[in-house]
Amino acid sequence: MDLKQIAKDTAKTLTSYLTYQAVRTVSNQLSETNPPLAFWLHRFSTTDKIQDGEVYIRELFKEKPDLALRIMIVREHLAQEVCDFLPEMVRTGIQQANMEHRRQHLERITQLDLSNPSRPETEQQAGSEPNSDRPSS
Repeated sequence: MDLKQIAKDTAKTLTSYLTYQAVRTVSNQLSETNPPLAFWLHRFSTTDKIQDGEVYIRELFKEKPDLALRIMIVREHLAQEVCDFLPEMVRTGIQQANMEHRRQHLERITQLDLSNPSRPETEQQAGSEPNSDRPSS
């Protein structure tokens, strides 16, 4: 397990997600102040480029540099606000989710199957009386 690579991949994914959130924020702002530009940004953002935040920003710089700068500023602000809380939130969230999954699994494996109940005490009683089907003499 290469923890350094996992950390790099996680950082890249988080960066792309914050880019996506910044695009949503700017798009919402533009929909109120400049609807045609909001529409253009929406169409530009529907391509696969949005999956990789850095590729998206590079491509946006080619088309509309002022919009790319605005999204970068919002992304940076989001990162500053979110990243302080993130490590503890991730740890706590994973611990709580794991505990819940374990609890649900334990409940499933210990649950009685009520649709096909077996009656061990009835079967045991019938088996303990060796001559129960013979008339007594």
